[in-house]
Amino acid sequence: MGFSGGTLPAKPSGARGLQTRESDLGYQFPDELKANVPSLRRAAENAGGDRFDPIVETPFAEVTQSPQSTFSIDVDTASYSKLRQYVMKNVVPNPTAVRIEEMINYFDYNYPGPTDGSPFAAHMKMAICPWNTEHRLVRVAIQAKKVDAEQRPASNLVFLIDVSGSMAQENKLPLVKRTLALLASQLREQDRVAIVVYAGAAGCVLPSTSGASKDRIMASIEELQSGGSTNGGQGIELAYRIAKENYVDGGVNRVILCTDGDFNVGVTGTDQLVSMMQENAKSNVFLTCLGYGIGNYNDSMMEQISNKGNGTYGMVDSEMEARKIMVEQLSGTLMTVAKDVKIQIEFNPQKVASYRLIGYENRRLATQDFDNDKKDAGEIGAGHRVTALYEIVPVGKDGAGSPASELRYGKKQPEAPPKTIDETEQAGELANEWMLLKIRSKQPEATESTKQEFVLKEGELAEETYSGERTDMDWAVSVAEFGLLLRHSKLAPGIDWDRMISRAQESVGDDSYRRECLVIMQQAKRMFGK
Repeated sequence: MGFSGGTLPAKPSGARGLQTRESDLGYQFPDELKANVPSLRRAAENAGGDRFDPIVETPFAEVTQSPQSTFSIDVDTASYSKLRQYVMKNVVPNPTAVRIEEMINYFDYNYPGPTDGSPFAAHMKMAICPWNTEHRLVRVAIQAKKVDAEQRPASNLVFLIDVSGSMAQENKLPLVKRTLALLASQLREQDRVAIVVYAGAAGCVLPSTSGASKDRIMASIEELQSGGSTNGGQGIELAYRIAKENYVDGGVNRVILCTDGDFNVGVTGTDQLVSMMQENAKSNVFLTCLGYGIGNYNDSMMEQISNKGNGTYGMVDSEMEARKIMVEQLSGTLMTVAKDVKIQIEFNPQKVASYRLIGYENRRLATQDFDNDKKDAGEIGAGHRVTALYEIVPVGKDGAGSPASELRYGKKQPEAPPKTIDETEQAGELANEWMLLKIRSKQPEATESTKQEFVLKEGELAEETYSGERTDMDWAVSVAEFGLLLRHSKLAPGIDWDRMISRAQESVGDDSYRRECLVIMQQAKRMFGK
């Protein structure tokens, strides 16, 4: 994929992508005939074996019953790259492949970073909800501190590479080699890298080697070939052992796993692999999971082991994506600036009747988990950003959940003693607030967390806090709408393809990744026959 804008030619009326796909036909189509129907053949070849965990859309919650919303941050981007693969191959994505938060967080936004030494800056903004104008959308954004490449500490990296037979395709091992070569070319003398490979067994191709020995590192990558079964568990054990043996105090310690996730010998169960990753995560060796391929891809396993292994998860479907991860965002890819990052929103019942968090379905936490430092949460790299959207029903507006009057006035308040002047002034000030944002996180090698708090007030809603904020907001909303359309969301019945694309066109700017996404939106619209 190298295009950056424009529109793709429309499909002829007789070949409207997956308008004729098997699921639309209402019955099973014989396998031996799929070669005679190109759209069905492409769907079977390109997506038939991919595995995803189910996603259940979260309903609205009433503030009087659930005043707090708590979740783990997520800087993964794999879902968007997988979506791009599907649409550009003319395959309608399975709704379970669509994780809206990963789509939104794929893109750059101009959120200002912290200026006071804090790990994060936070930015909140409210807008009218485009699919229900009685509702509002609140964008919650956090921006991690940025670290220049020359300030990045010494790195201890282990490349863990799947060389099994399933990796033979051009978009798998050959692309893995090009991805890692991009990273290896940027290593410095103080950086070290080891290479572990696995197929039916696991072995160390290159012991921990200085980044100054680029020729040796590149040669070790280039000679790799695919073949055999897949014992990923053994590879994970060896990679972490080497990473721990070469641990750099205060440095970057990371395993970079490149695979299609098709583990078929040794430890193969996702639960066992997750337990293995949880145990290894205690060593403060972080994880990057990079997925490759389509058709026999285990997204479910990759997402779970990255979530539980102090990891991030991306999908590499092209050299362009490899460059984005390994060149443009290298500091964020390698360097964790905070771990176990949790967000908790407390809604003011005088302002908000009910709410729902869009996306993050598998990142939800119990309210009490926010203050529990033993509860695992997401990691964030240098310069990374996290965006979350809440759809809220203001008090006094009809909407999901119980009527607003019942939430605000339905319960008789107990008799209370008269308030003092200070208490009255404080109550008036609190009535001007929509919500309280709390962020809890740990330093990369710490065991105890710290907390930051931010308030969204009535008078701050109409003002832009930084240049280009409106464009960023409109783009994030457009991408969320796109995800909801692909999910066939029942909670956004008023959503519209044309309005979504129009908003995206107005906020695309000169960002090549946004322009590419606009093409994908237009292609998806044609595939859905809209």
